Amino acid sequence: MFFNFRRIHKIQCVKLLTTCLVLCMVMVCWEDLDHHVVSHVRSYTYRYLVNSYGFLNSSFSITSKHHKGKNGGGGRSYEYLINHPSKCGGDGDGKSQDNVLLLLFVKSSPENFEQRQAIRETWGNESFFWSELKANVKVLFALGMHPDLTWRSRVHTALLQEDQAYGDLIQQDFEDTFHNLTTKLILQFHWCHEYCPQARFLMSADDDIFVHMPNLVKWLRSQSGAKDLWVGHVHRGSPPNRRKSSKYYVPYDLYPWPSYPDYTAGAGYVVSGDVVAKIYHATLLLKSSIYIDDVFMGICAKAMRVSPQEHVHFSGEGKAPYHPCIYDRMITSHGHTDMHSLWRTATNEAVYSKYRGFTGSVYCTAVRMMLLCLPYYHSTYPCMAAFT
Repeated sequence: MFFNFRRIHKIQCVKLLTTCLVLCMVMVCWEDLDHHVVSHVRSYTYRYLVNSYGFLNSSFSITSKHHKGKNGGGGRSYEYLINHPSKCGGDGDGKSQDNVLLLLFVKSSPENFEQRQAIRETWGNESFFWSELKANVKVLFALGMHPDLTWRSRVHTALLQEDQAYGDLIQQDFEDTFHNLTTKLILQFHWCHEYCPQARFLMSADDDIFVHMPNLVKWLRSQSGAKDLWVGHVHRGSPPNRRKSSKYYVPYDLYPWPSYPDYTAGAGYVVSGDVVAKIYHATLLLKSSIYIDDVFMGICAKAMRVSPQEHVHFSGEGKAPYHPCIYDRMITSHGHTDMHSLWRTATNEAVYSKYRGFTGSVYCTAVRMMLLCLPYYHSTYPCMAAFT
C-alpha cells in the first residue's frame, strides 16, 4: 500500500485553515456569542445551583450613617417640584381614603404629553373606574426634570399648566434619563409609603403600554387579603449585559455576579400594599447604583424575601394580538399606536357577546392557540395563556 503524502499534506492544510477560520469567527463574534449563550449558561447555573444571593445582605448593604435623605440608597433626598400629598384622601364623593383599591403610577418623560393625554382618556381615566367599575383607583404620572437645560424651563412651565388642568403629576428634581430609572422607581415607592399607605395594591407601568383596566380590577378584587404579592412578566436567571455598546451594559465592578435575582419586566407589574412597605425599607438599606430599575426592584425584593409570580396576561415588552378572544383575558400589552381605538374595542361588551357560552369558549381557545402557540419565537403572551 502506498501513501500519497502530497494529498495528506493538502488535507492537513485544509483542516488548519478551517480551524483558523472558525477561531477567527469565534473571536469576531465572541461578544454576541457570550451574551446569547455563554452568559446565559453561567447565569442559569448560578440561578438554579447556587441561588443564595447572599451578597444582598452583605456587600450591597450600607449602614445608617451613610443615609443622607429619605430617598434611599444612601443618596440625596430629591425635592418635589410638583406634588399632590392629598391625592389618596377623601374628596366628598363617597370614595373613602381607606378604600383605595389601586394606586397606578405611570412612568413618563416630561415631554410625553400626548402619551399622558391618551392614557387619561383611555385606561387611566379615574372617572371611568368609579362610574363603570365602582373601583377607587388613583392615577399619577412619575416624572423627573427634562435633561436638556435649554428646554428645561419651557417644558417645566408646560408641565405646571398640565398639572393645573389635571392634577396628576408627581415630579422630583432629578434628570429624567435612562440612568435615573431607579430613582424614578424609588420615587413611586416612597410616595406611596408616605402619602397613600392605605392603597391595597400599587401598579407601576410605562406610558407606552396598554392596560385592560376592567380585567385588572376584576383580578385584583379576587386577590382580597393577598400578602407578598408581586406579579408580572417574570425574568428568571437573567445575566447582566456585558456588551459596552448596549444601554443595558453593566460593568463587573458594578455587578460582578453572573445572574440577577428574579424580577418582573418594568413595563408593568403589580404589588400588594405590604410589599410596597418592604420595598420602601429595602431602598433605605441598599445601594441604588444599579440604574436598571426592574433589576434593582428584584434586588430589593430578594433582600426582603419577596418572590415574583408569573401572570401569563402581563406581556412585559410583548404585544398582545388584536382579537376579541385575546381582549377578554388581556391585562397589559406593549407597542400599540392607537390607544383610543384599542380601548373602545377592548372594553366594549358587545364585542364579546358572540363568544359567550360553551361554543364561544371552544372557539376562543382554538383562536388563542393559533395566535399564541406558534412554532417560532414571537414576543407576546406565552402559549399557556391560551388555556388559562
